[in-house]
Amino acid sequence: MASVSYHIANLLEKMTSTDKDYRFMATNDLMTELQKDSIKLDDDSERKVVRMLLRLLEDKNGEVQNLAVKCLGPLVNKVKEFHVYSIVESLCDHMVSDREQLRDMSSLALKTVINELPASSTALVANICKRVTDRLSEAIVRQEDVSVQLEALDILGDLLARFGSLLVSFHPNILDALLPHRQAGHRFGEYLERVMPLIVQYVAVDDDELREYCISACEAFTLRCPKEITHHLATIVEMCLKHEMLIEFYKTVSPQLIQRFKEREENVKVDIFHAYMALLRQTRPSLSLSLDPDAMEQEEGTISMLKQQVPALVKAVHRQMKEKSIKTRQGCFALLTELVQVYPGALTHHIPALIPGIQFSLGDKNSSSNMKIDTLAFVHCLLVHHSGEVFHPHIGELLPPVVTCVADPFYKITAEALLVLQQIVKVIRPLDLASCFDFTPYTGDLYHCTLARLRAADLDQEVKERAIACMGQIISHLGDHLQGELGTCLPIFLDRLCNEITRLTTVKALTKVAASPLRIDLRPILGDALPVLASFLRKNQRALKLATLTLLDTLVTNYSSALSPQMLDKVLIELPPLINESDLHIAQLCLTLLTSTAKLHKSSLANFLEVIMPDVMALVRSPLLQGGALKAMQDLFEAVVRAGLPGVDYQDILNHLLTPLVSPQAANIHKQAYHSMAKCVAALTMTHPGEAVDVVNRFLMDVTNPRSPTVQSFSLLAIGEIGKHIDLSSIPQLKDAVVASFSSPSEEVKSAASYALGHLSCGNLQEYLPFVLSEIEANPKRQYLLLHSLKEIISLQSKSAEGVKVLQGFVNDIWAQLFRHTECVEEGTRNVVAECLGKLTLINPSALLPKLQESLKTDSPMMRTTIVTAIKFTISDQPTAIDSLLRHSIGDFLSTLQDPDLNVRRVALVAFNSAAHNKPSLVRDLLDTILPQLYNETKVRKELIREVEMGPFKHTVDDGLDIRKAAFECMYTLLETCLDRIDIYVFLEHVEGGLRDHYDIKMLTYLMLTRLAHLCPQAVLQRLERLVEPLRTTVTTRVKANSVKQEYEKQDELKRSAMRAVAALLTIPDADKNPQLSDFVAHIKSTPELQSLFESIQRDACPTHDAMMDLS
Repeated sequence: MASVSYHIANLLEKMTSTDKDYRFMATNDLMTELQKDSIKLDDDSERKVVRMLLRLLEDKNGEVQNLAVKCLGPLVNKVKEFHVYSIVESLCDHMVSDREQLRDMSSLALKTVINELPASSTALVANICKRVTDRLSEAIVRQEDVSVQLEALDILGDLLARFGSLLVSFHPNILDALLPHRQAGHRFGEYLERVMPLIVQYVAVDDDELREYCISACEAFTLRCPKEITHHLATIVEMCLKHEMLIEFYKTVSPQLIQRFKEREENVKVDIFHAYMALLRQTRPSLSLSLDPDAMEQEEGTISMLKQQVPALVKAVHRQMKEKSIKTRQGCFALLTELVQVYPGALTHHIPALIPGIQFSLGDKNSSSNMKIDTLAFVHCLLVHHSGEVFHPHIGELLPPVVTCVADPFYKITAEALLVLQQIVKVIRPLDLASCFDFTPYTGDLYHCTLARLRAADLDQEVKERAIACMGQIISHLGDHLQGELGTCLPIFLDRLCNEITRLTTVKALTKVAASPLRIDLRPILGDALPVLASFLRKNQRALKLATLTLLDTLVTNYSSALSPQMLDKVLIELPPLINESDLHIAQLCLTLLTSTAKLHKSSLANFLEVIMPDVMALVRSPLLQGGALKAMQDLFEAVVRAGLPGVDYQDILNHLLTPLVSPQAANIHKQAYHSMAKCVAALTMTHPGEAVDVVNRFLMDVTNPRSPTVQSFSLLAIGEIGKHIDLSSIPQLKDAVVASFSSPSEEVKSAASYALGHLSCGNLQEYLPFVLSEIEANPKRQYLLLHSLKEIISLQSKSAEGVKVLQGFVNDIWAQLFRHTECVEEGTRNVVAECLGKLTLINPSALLPKLQESLKTDSPMMRTTIVTAIKFTISDQPTAIDSLLRHSIGDFLSTLQDPDLNVRRVALVAFNSAAHNKPSLVRDLLDTILPQLYNETKVRKELIREVEMGPFKHTVDDGLDIRKAAFECMYTLLETCLDRIDIYVFLEHVEGGLRDHYDIKMLTYLMLTRLAHLCPQAVLQRLERLVEPLRTTVTTRVKANSVKQEYEKQDELKRSAMRAVAALLTIPDADKNPQLSDFVAHIKSTPELQSLFESIQRDACPTHDAMMDLS
C-alpha cells in the first residue's frame, strides 16, 4: 500500500509540472495504474487523485485533457462513494460553464463515468441517477445554448439506456423537460397539399441557403409522410436531380485547383488543398466502376482523368513539401494520402519527386510532432498501396529519417515510425515473392533502432507493442543475416512473454518468426518459453489461448528437432481441459497441435492413451462436433495411427470408438454423434486400407445380426463412410445386406441404410449406380429410401470436378429414371425426386434447365408440382453457373402462381421464397406481377374449408392453410430482401388480415409486425389503430376450462408473441401517444398475469433487427 501511495504521489507531483509532456506521461501512467485490478488507494490518495483529475480537465493541452477523461472511467470503481458524488457534481457544474472547451470535456467525462458505473452497486447508481437526472433536466429546460442542451440530451439517453429501471420515479421530471420539444411529423401529412407549392416556389429563389432548407424539408416530408408525399415525388425528383458533375469538375475545376497550389496566402492554400481532397473523396464511390477494364478504356472516366492529372498534381505539390510552413506541408501530405487511397499506385512513377519532401519534414528540427506523425502516416500509406519494387532505388534515402523518428522522445512519433519500419522490412525482402534487391546494407540499422525501443522498459504501451511486432517482422524477414544478434534479441522476447501487458503481442510476433521460411534458430529460448506458453493455456483470455495454440503448432511443425519430450509434456498436459464442446475453435486448434505432434514428435505422446484419449473420445461423442473441428479430429486419428503409439494402434482406437455403442451408456449418445463417429472410423480405416474389407465384414455382421437398432444404424453409417473412399464391391453380400436393412422396423436404421448405399456407390459408381437405378424401378415399396440414396450420390459427386466428370456418363439414365416418378402419389417421394432433379440440373444447366422448363407444359398437376419444387434446389446463396440461365427462365416457373391446382401454387410460393431469400436479384424485376398473386393467396377461402366427421365429433379442415402460410412466409422474406420494391401500405393491409387468421399465421404476422416496426415505423404508426385491435383480442382471449394442456400451451405462446409485437410497436416514436395502444398497454399493466408476462418479454427482448427467421 505504501509503495502504491508513494508512486501515486510522484505521479500527482509530475501532473503539476509546467512541461505538458511531463503532465501527459504522468496522467498516462496513472491511467495504467488505475486499470490494474490489484491497485488499492488510501483515503488521502483518493482525495488527491480525484481533485487532480478534475483540475486536469481544464488543462491547456488537449491530449492531457483527453487522458484525464479516460482516467475517470476506471477511477469511479476504485474510490469511495462520496468521491464519486463529488466527481459527478463537479462535472455537472462544468457542463454549464461559459467556457466551451471545459463544457465539452466535462460532458465527455460524465458519459465516461456513467458507462463505467458498477451495475452491481445499486445504491450508488441510484444516488448518481438522482443527482445527474435533476441537473440534466434543468439544463435541457433552462439553457439557451443549444450545444449544452444537445450534450444533456445525449447523456440523459445514455443514462436511460444503462439504468432505465432506476429512473422510473424521475420519468415525470424528464417528460416535463422533453415533451415541449416533441414533434409529430406523421400528423403533418394533411397539410402537405398547402405546403408543397410554397416549397416549390421558394426553391426557385436564387438563395442557396433557402434552397438547402427546402430540400431538407422535402427529405423530412418523404420520411415522415410517405403516403401523402407520393403525388409530389415527381416534383421533388425533378427539383433534386442534377447530372453527375464529377467528370466536368475534373475537366474544369481540377486543373484550376492544381494551378492554385502555389497560392501565397497560407490559409487560402490550405482551403484549396481541402477542396481538392473533397473532389478526391467524391471519386471513391465510382472507383470500382471506373477500374473495370471496359470503363478504363473510356478517356472520360474519372479515374482515367485523375491518372492524367497526377503528374501535374505531384509537380505542384512537391514544391510545397519543402516550405517552412507546417500547415502547408501537412496539407500536402493529407492530399497525397487521400490520392493514394482513392487511386492505389497513383504515385508509382513519382516517388523520386516526393522523397526530398519526406526527408525534409522528418528531419527538420522545427517540424512539430503532428507534422512528423502526418508524414509517417503518409509514408506508411504509400508503402502499403504501391508495389515494393518501386521503393527499392530509394530505400537508402527513405530509411535514415524513419530510423531517426524511431528514437524520437514523443511516443506517438515512435509508434508511427515503427509501423512504417514494419512495412519497409516487407518491401526490402518480401518472403512471398522473388526479389533481387540487396537488403543487407540496411539490416543493421533496422535491427538496432528497433532493439533500442524493444529494450526500453519505461515506454508507452503502444510503443512497446509496436516494437515487439516490428522486431518480429525484422527477425522473420532478415533473421538469417542477424545470427550474431539473436542471442541479444530473443531473451528480450522471452522477457516480454512473461509480462502480462505485452504477452499477447509477443506470442503473435513469435508466431511470425516461427513461421518464417528462414527457419530462425529459436533453440536458445524454447526451453524457457514453452512452460510460459503452457501456462497461457490456463488463462481466462480466449484471444491469448488461440494465439498460443497457433504458435505452439507452428513450433512443433517447424522446430520439432529442437523440442524434447520433457519440453512438450508441459504443454500437452494443459490440452485435455480444452478439448471439449464448450469452445470448438479452441478444441480444433488443440487437435491440430496434437496432430502435428503425432506426425513430427511422436515420442512426446507416450501417455496419449491415459492423458488425452479420454477427452478426445468424449468430444467424438458430442452432437456438436462438426465442420473444421470434426476434420481436425479425423486428421488426429489418422496421425496417431500412422505414428504407431503404444496402446493406440488402429484396432485400439477402433475399439475405443465402438465400445460405448454396446455399453449400457449407449442410450445417452446423441444420434447426431453416430455420423461423427462413423466419419472417424472411415478416417482410421484410410490409414490401413488393407484392413478395410475385414472391418466392413465386422460391421456387416452387426447389420445382418444386429444386437440393437443403435449398433445396426451405426454399422451402416460406418460402412457408408468407408465405402465412399474405398471400393467395397469385392464384398458380394454387401449390397443385399444394406438393401435388406430397408425393411427394418426402425426408421433410424432405414435412414442409415439409405445413407450407406448412397455413399457406398461413390466408391465404385460403375458397379453400384446401375444397381440403385434398377432397384428403384423394381421395388416400388423401397422407392423413397432408394431415391434418398440416389440423392446422396448426386450430392457427393457434385462436390468435385472429378466426381461430376464420372457422373456425367450416367446423367441421362438418372434423368429418365427420376422422370418416371415425378407423378408419384406420395408427396415425400416427389420431394426427393425434385431435389435430385434440381441438383442434377446444376451439373449441366444449359442442357437440363430447358428440359425442366418444357416439362411445365404437362397436364399432370403432380408433375408440375415436382418440376417447380426442383427449381427451388437450383437456387443457392452462392454464385453458380445456372444463375444467368435462371434469370431468363425463372418467370416461366413462377407463372405457376396462377396454376389452377392448389398444390402447384403452394410449391411455386416456396420456390419464390427460396429465390427471394437466396438470390433476390432473380425476382426483383418480377415483383409487379408476382405481388398481386402473392397477396391473393393470403386470403381465407371458404370453399377450401370443410368439415370432417370423426366418430361423434366434427372437425374443421382448412385446405388453404398451407398455401396461406407459404404466402405469409414469402411476405416475411420480402421484408428482408426487397423492401424497396414493396408498397408498404398494401403490404400492411394483408398483415392486418393475418393477425385474425389461424394460430400458425398469427405467429408469422407477429414476427412481421416486429420487423415492420423497425423497418417502416412511420407507415406502421399510421395503421396502428387497425393493428392494435387484433393484438388485444389475442392477448385477452381465455382458453375454455375443459381444454387440453396443448391448447393452454398454444394460447400462452400466442400471447407471448403478440406481446413481443406490442413491445416492438412501443419502440416507434410517438406510438405511446396513440389512444388505442396506450389503452391496451394500460390494460396489460392493470392485469397482474399479463403485466408479469409483459415485463418478462421486455427484459428478454432482443433488438428487433436481430429477429431474423430463415424461411427458405
